[in-house]
Amino acid sequence: MTQIRHLLLCAFIGLLAQSASAAGYPEKPVRIIVPFPAGGAADNAMRVVALKLSDYWSKPVIIDNRPGVPGLQAAATAAADGYTLLLGAGSSIVTHPLINSKLPYDPARDFAPIGQVVANVPVLVVHPSLGVKSVKELVTLAKKKPGMLNFSSSGHGGPNHLAMELFMAMSDTKMVHVPYKGGAPSVNELVGGHVQLGINVVPSVIQQIKTGKLTALAVASARRDRSLPDVPTVAEAGVPGVEFEAWYALFAPSRTPADILAKTSSDLQRALAEPDVVRKLIEQGNEPRPGSAQELAQYIREDTARWAKLIKERNLKID
Repeated sequence: MTQIRHLLLCAFIGLLAQSASAAGYPEKPVRIIVPFPAGGAADNAMRVVALKLSDYWSKPVIIDNRPGVPGLQAAATAAADGYTLLLGAGSSIVTHPLINSKLPYDPARDFAPIGQVVANVPVLVVHPSLGVKSVKELVTLAKKKPGMLNFSSSGHGGPNHLAMELFMAMSDTKMVHVPYKGGAPSVNELVGGHVQLGINVVPSVIQQIKTGKLTALAVASARRDRSLPDVPTVAEAGVPGVEFEAWYALFAPSRTPADILAKTSSDLQRALAEPDVVRKLIEQGNEPRPGSAQELAQYIREDTARWAKLIKERNLKID
Protein backbone atom coordinates (compact mmCIF):
# COMPACT_ATOMS: atom_id res chain seq x y z
CA MET A 1 0.00 0.00 0.00
CA THR A 2 2.86 2.37 0.80
CA GLN A 3 4.30 1.90 -2.69
CA ILE A 4 0.92 2.49 -4.33
CA ARG A 5 0.43 5.68 -2.30
CA HIS A 6 3.90 6.83 -3.34
CA LEU A 7 3.13 6.26 -7.03
CA LEU A 8 -0.18 8.09 -6.77
CA LEU A 9 1.50 10.99 -4.99
CA CYS A 10 4.18 11.19 -7.71
CA ALA A 11 1.51 11.17 -10.42
CA PHE A 12 -0.43 13.89 -8.64
CA ILE A 13 2.68 16.05 -8.26
CA GLY A 14 3.44 15.53 -11.96
CA LEU A 15 -0.02 16.72 -12.95
CA LEU A 16 0.33 19.79 -10.75
CA ALA A 17 3.71 20.59 -12.29
CA GLN A 18 2.32 20.16 -15.79
CA SER A 19 -0.62 22.47 -15.06
CA ALA A 20 1.68 25.04 -13.52
CA SER A 21 4.00 24.99 -16.53
CA ALA A 22 1.08 25.41 -18.91
CA ALA A 23 -0.35 28.29 -16.87
CA GLY A 24 2.93 30.19 -17.24
CA TYR A 25 3.55 29.17 -20.85
CA PRO A 26 5.41 30.57 -22.62
CA GLU A 27 8.13 31.78 -20.30
CA LYS A 28 10.71 32.22 -23.08
CA PRO A 29 10.79 32.67 -26.89
CA VAL A 30 8.94 30.10 -28.99
CA ARG A 31 10.52 28.80 -32.19
CA ILE A 32 8.43 27.78 -35.20
CA ILE A 33 10.32 25.65 -37.71
CA VAL A 34 9.18 26.43 -41.26
CA PRO A 35 10.52 23.74 -43.63
CA PHE A 36 10.39 26.10 -46.61
CA PRO A 37 12.64 28.93 -47.81
CA ALA A 38 11.92 32.44 -46.55
CA GLY A 39 9.63 34.53 -48.71
CA GLY A 40 7.25 31.80 -49.88
CA ALA A 41 3.49 31.78 -49.37
CA ALA A 42 3.61 29.55 -46.28
CA ASP A 43 6.50 31.45 -44.72
CA ASN A 44 4.83 34.82 -45.26
CA ALA A 45 1.58 33.57 -43.74
CA MET A 46 3.26 32.10 -40.66
CA ARG A 47 5.14 35.34 -40.04
CA VAL A 48 1.85 37.28 -39.89
CA VAL A 49 0.38 34.81 -37.41
CA ALA A 50 3.62 34.62 -35.40
CA LEU A 51 3.55 38.38 -34.78
CA LYS A 52 0.05 38.12 -33.34
CA LEU A 53 1.00 35.15 -31.13
CA SER A 54 3.99 37.15 -29.91
CA ASP A 55 1.61 39.94 -28.89
CA TYR A 56 -0.59 37.48 -27.00
CA TRP A 57 2.31 35.80 -25.21
CA SER A 58 4.55 38.84 -24.62
CA LYS A 59 7.42 36.68 -25.84
CA PRO A 60 9.19 36.56 -29.21
CA VAL A 61 7.94 33.96 -31.68
CA ILE A 62 10.87 33.18 -33.96
CA ILE A 63 10.54 31.78 -37.48
CA ASP A 64 13.31 29.26 -38.17
CA ASN A 65 13.51 28.45 -41.90
CA ARG A 66 14.91 24.95 -42.41
CA PRO A 67 13.84 23.81 -45.88
CA GLY A 68 12.93 20.21 -46.58
CA VAL A 69 13.36 17.03 -44.59
CA PRO A 70 16.04 18.47 -42.24
CA GLY A 71 13.50 20.94 -40.87
CA LEU A 72 10.90 18.24 -40.31
CA GLN A 73 13.45 15.98 -38.66
CA ALA A 74 14.58 18.81 -36.37
CA ALA A 75 10.98 19.38 -35.27
CA ALA A 76 10.38 15.65 -34.76
CA THR A 77 13.38 15.34 -32.43
CA ALA A 78 12.92 18.64 -30.56
CA ALA A 79 12.06 18.73 -26.87
CA ALA A 80 8.33 18.23 -26.31
CA ASP A 81 7.94 21.32 -24.13
CA GLY A 82 5.99 23.68 -26.39
CA TYR A 83 8.98 25.84 -27.28
CA THR A 84 9.55 24.28 -30.70
CA LEU A 85 6.61 24.08 -33.10
CA LEU A 86 6.34 23.13 -36.78
CA LEU A 87 4.50 24.58 -39.74
CA GLY A 88 3.65 21.39 -41.60
CA ALA A 89 2.12 21.13 -45.08
CA GLY A 90 -0.17 18.63 -46.70
CA SER A 91 2.82 17.45 -48.72
CA SER A 92 5.10 16.80 -45.73
CA ILE A 93 2.40 15.42 -43.43
CA VAL A 94 0.29 13.40 -45.90
CA THR A 95 1.61 12.82 -49.41
CA HIS A 96 5.39 12.52 -49.00
CA PRO A 97 5.04 9.76 -46.36
CA LEU A 98 2.64 7.92 -48.68
CA ILE A 99 5.17 8.05 -51.52
CA ASN A 100 8.43 7.61 -49.61
CA SER A 101 8.55 4.95 -46.89
CA LYS A 102 12.16 5.84 -46.01
CA LEU A 103 11.59 9.31 -44.58
CA PRO A 104 13.38 9.86 -41.25
CA TYR A 105 10.18 11.09 -39.61
CA ASP A 106 6.68 9.67 -39.14
CA PRO A 107 3.94 12.33 -38.87
CA ALA A 108 1.57 10.08 -36.91
CA ARG A 109 4.29 9.16 -34.43
CA ASP A 110 6.30 12.37 -34.21
CA PHE A 111 3.83 15.26 -34.38
CA ALA A 112 0.78 16.38 -32.41
CA PRO A 113 -1.76 18.57 -34.27
CA ILE A 114 -2.46 22.10 -33.03
CA GLY A 115 -4.57 23.60 -35.81
CA GLN A 116 -4.72 24.52 -39.46
CA VAL A 117 -3.29 27.94 -40.40
CA VAL A 118 -4.01 28.71 -44.07
CA ALA A 119 -4.88 27.07 -47.36
CA ASN A 120 -3.96 28.08 -50.90
CA VAL A 121 -6.09 27.57 -53.99
CA PRO A 122 -4.15 26.03 -56.91
CA VAL A 123 -4.57 27.43 -60.41
CA LEU A 124 -3.84 25.68 -63.71
CA VAL A 125 -1.62 27.97 -65.78
CA VAL A 126 0.04 27.67 -69.18
CA HIS A 127 2.80 29.60 -70.92
CA PRO A 128 1.28 31.93 -73.54
CA SER A 129 3.40 30.30 -76.25
CA LEU A 130 1.31 27.14 -75.91
CA GLY A 131 -1.56 29.03 -77.52
CA VAL A 132 -4.42 27.60 -75.46
CA LYS A 133 -7.01 29.77 -73.71
CA SER A 134 -9.20 27.19 -71.97
CA VAL A 135 -9.14 23.81 -70.26
CA LYS A 136 -11.06 22.35 -73.20
CA GLU A 137 -8.37 23.52 -75.63
CA LEU A 138 -5.63 22.14 -73.37
CA VAL A 139 -7.29 18.72 -73.11
CA THR A 140 -7.82 18.60 -76.88
CA LEU A 141 -4.16 19.44 -77.50
CA ALA A 142 -2.91 16.96 -74.88
CA LYS A 143 -4.96 14.15 -76.43
CA LYS A 144 -3.72 15.07 -79.88
CA LYS A 145 -0.11 14.99 -78.63
CA PRO A 146 0.03 12.42 -75.81
CA GLY A 147 3.28 12.63 -73.85
CA MET A 148 4.39 15.73 -75.75
CA LEU A 149 3.37 18.44 -73.26
CA ASN A 150 5.35 18.91 -70.07
CA PHE A 151 4.49 20.40 -66.68
CA SER A 152 6.67 21.64 -63.85
CA SER A 153 6.38 20.98 -60.12
CA SER A 154 8.24 21.73 -56.90
CA GLY A 155 9.30 18.08 -56.70
CA HIS A 156 8.13 14.49 -56.94
CA GLY A 157 5.12 14.01 -54.67
CA GLY A 158 4.66 17.73 -54.06
CA PRO A 159 1.18 19.29 -54.10
CA ASN A 160 1.41 20.68 -57.64
CA HIS A 161 2.73 17.35 -58.95
CA LEU A 162 -0.18 15.45 -57.40
CA ALA A 163 -2.68 18.07 -58.56
CA MET A 164 -1.50 17.52 -62.14
CA GLU A 165 -1.66 13.75 -61.69
CA LEU A 166 -5.27 14.20 -60.55
CA PHE A 167 -6.00 16.43 -63.55
CA MET A 168 -4.52 13.90 -65.98
CA ALA A 169 -6.50 11.08 -64.38
CA MET A 170 -9.79 12.98 -64.60
CA SER A 171 -9.17 14.32 -68.13
CA ASP A 172 -7.72 11.06 -69.49
CA THR A 173 -4.58 12.80 -70.74
CA LYS A 174 -0.88 12.01 -70.55
CA MET A 175 1.75 14.70 -69.98
CA VAL A 176 5.37 14.64 -68.82
CA HIS A 177 6.35 15.63 -65.27
CA VAL A 178 9.43 17.87 -64.90
CA PRO A 179 10.27 18.20 -61.18
CA TYR A 180 12.36 21.02 -59.72
CA LYS A 181 13.82 21.61 -56.27
CA GLY A 182 11.22 23.98 -54.90
CA GLY A 183 8.28 26.09 -55.97
CA ALA A 184 10.25 29.17 -57.03
CA PRO A 185 12.42 27.44 -59.68
CA SER A 186 9.36 25.53 -60.87
CA VAL A 187 7.49 28.77 -61.53
CA ASN A 188 10.57 30.51 -62.97
CA GLU A 189 11.08 27.75 -65.53
CA LEU A 190 7.42 27.93 -66.47
CA VAL A 191 7.53 31.71 -66.89
CA GLY A 192 10.68 31.30 -68.98
CA GLY A 193 8.89 28.90 -71.31
CA HIS A 194 11.16 25.94 -70.53
CA VAL A 195 8.05 23.97 -69.53
CA GLN A 196 4.57 24.56 -70.85
CA LEU A 197 2.13 24.33 -67.94
CA GLY A 198 1.59 23.56 -64.30
CA ILE A 199 -0.71 23.85 -61.33
CA ASN A 200 0.58 26.30 -58.74
CA VAL A 201 -0.94 28.01 -55.70
CA VAL A 202 -2.39 31.43 -56.47
CA PRO A 203 0.11 33.48 -54.38
CA SER A 204 3.07 32.10 -56.35
CA VAL A 205 1.72 33.04 -59.80
CA ILE A 206 -0.81 35.84 -59.28
CA GLN A 207 1.56 38.58 -60.46
CA GLN A 208 2.62 36.61 -63.54
CA ILE A 209 -1.04 36.09 -64.42
CA LYS A 210 -1.82 39.80 -64.02
CA THR A 211 1.13 40.80 -66.21
CA GLY A 212 0.31 38.26 -68.92
CA LYS A 213 3.42 36.16 -68.44
CA LEU A 214 1.19 33.17 -67.67
CA THR A 215 -2.37 32.35 -68.74
CA ALA A 216 -4.77 31.12 -66.05
CA LEU A 217 -7.15 28.43 -67.33
CA ALA A 218 -8.95 27.28 -64.17
CA VAL A 219 -8.67 26.98 -60.40
CA ALA A 220 -8.45 23.45 -59.00
CA SER A 221 -10.92 24.02 -56.17
CA ALA A 222 -14.61 23.62 -55.40
CA ARG A 223 -15.30 27.33 -55.90
CA ARG A 224 -13.70 30.29 -57.64
CA ASP A 225 -10.92 32.16 -55.89
CA ARG A 226 -11.54 35.69 -54.69
CA SER A 227 -8.21 36.79 -56.23
CA LEU A 228 -9.22 35.50 -59.69
CA PRO A 229 -13.01 35.85 -59.85
CA ASP A 230 -13.16 35.58 -63.64
CA VAL A 231 -11.24 32.30 -63.76
CA PRO A 232 -13.57 29.24 -63.70
CA THR A 233 -13.07 26.13 -61.63
CA VAL A 234 -11.74 23.07 -63.43
CA ALA A 235 -15.19 21.49 -63.03
CA GLU A 236 -16.86 24.53 -64.59
CA ALA A 237 -14.33 24.27 -67.42
CA GLY A 238 -15.42 20.71 -68.19
CA VAL A 239 -13.25 18.39 -66.07
CA PRO A 240 -15.09 17.42 -62.85
CA GLY A 241 -13.37 15.83 -59.85
CA VAL A 242 -10.28 18.06 -59.72
CA GLU A 243 -10.63 19.70 -56.31
CA PHE A 244 -7.54 20.30 -54.25
CA GLU A 245 -5.99 22.82 -51.89
CA ALA A 246 -2.50 23.25 -50.50
CA TRP A 247 -2.83 23.49 -46.73
CA TYR A 248 -0.50 24.40 -43.89
CA ALA A 249 -0.97 23.67 -40.21
CA LEU A 250 0.79 24.05 -36.89
CA PHE A 251 2.13 21.01 -35.04
CA ALA A 252 4.16 20.29 -31.92
CA PRO A 253 6.46 17.36 -31.14
CA SER A 254 4.48 14.40 -29.87
CA ARG A 255 4.28 14.03 -26.09
CA THR A 256 3.97 17.81 -25.71
CA PRO A 257 1.72 18.33 -22.63
CA ALA A 258 -1.97 18.38 -23.54
CA ASP A 259 -2.64 21.69 -21.79
CA ILE A 260 0.14 23.43 -23.75
CA LEU A 261 -1.31 22.00 -26.97
CA ALA A 262 -4.74 23.28 -25.95
CA LYS A 263 -3.40 26.77 -25.22
CA THR A 264 -1.49 27.08 -28.48
CA SER A 265 -4.50 25.78 -30.42
CA SER A 266 -6.85 28.25 -28.75
CA ASP A 267 -4.49 31.18 -29.31
CA LEU A 268 -3.89 30.16 -32.94
CA GLN A 269 -7.64 30.13 -33.63
CA ARG A 270 -7.99 33.49 -31.88
CA ALA A 271 -5.18 34.98 -34.01
CA LEU A 272 -6.71 33.70 -37.26
CA ALA A 273 -9.98 35.46 -36.38
CA GLU A 274 -8.33 38.86 -35.85
CA PRO A 275 -9.44 41.29 -38.62
CA ASP A 276 -5.92 42.62 -39.24
CA VAL A 277 -4.52 39.09 -39.54
CA VAL A 278 -7.32 38.02 -41.88
CA ARG A 279 -6.77 41.09 -44.06
CA LYS A 280 -3.01 40.55 -44.33
CA LEU A 281 -3.36 36.85 -45.13
CA ILE A 282 -5.94 37.49 -47.85
CA GLU A 283 -3.75 40.23 -49.35
CA GLN A 284 -1.01 37.59 -49.65
CA GLY A 285 -3.41 35.28 -51.48
CA ASN A 286 -3.82 32.96 -48.47
CA GLU A 287 -7.13 31.76 -47.02
CA PRO A 288 -7.24 31.66 -43.18
CA ARG A 289 -8.35 28.26 -41.84
CA PRO A 290 -9.04 28.51 -38.10
CA GLY A 291 -9.99 25.21 -36.50
CA SER A 292 -9.35 22.93 -33.56
CA ALA A 293 -6.69 20.25 -33.22
CA GLN A 294 -9.42 17.62 -33.47
CA GLU A 295 -10.70 19.10 -36.73
CA LEU A 296 -7.17 19.12 -38.12
CA ALA A 297 -6.66 15.47 -37.15
CA GLN A 298 -9.89 14.51 -38.95
CA TYR A 299 -8.91 16.56 -42.01
CA ILE A 300 -5.56 14.74 -42.16
CA ARG A 301 -7.29 11.35 -42.00
CA GLU A 302 -9.59 12.30 -44.89
CA ASP A 303 -6.75 13.81 -46.94
CA THR A 304 -4.62 10.71 -46.40
CA ALA A 305 -7.37 8.37 -47.60
CA ARG A 306 -7.97 10.49 -50.69
CA TRP A 307 -4.36 10.78 -51.81
CA ALA A 308 -3.50 7.18 -50.92
CA LYS A 309 -6.04 6.08 -53.52
CA LEU A 310 -4.61 8.31 -56.27
CA ILE A 311 -0.99 7.46 -55.41
CA LYS A 312 -1.77 3.75 -55.62
CA GLU A 313 -3.65 4.11 -58.91
CA ARG A 314 -0.88 6.21 -60.48
CA ASN A 315 1.92 4.11 -58.94
CA LEU A 316 3.69 7.16 -57.52
CA LYS A 317 6.39 5.68 -55.31
CA ILE A 318 9.97 6.53 -54.38
CA ASP A 319 11.95 3.33 -53.83
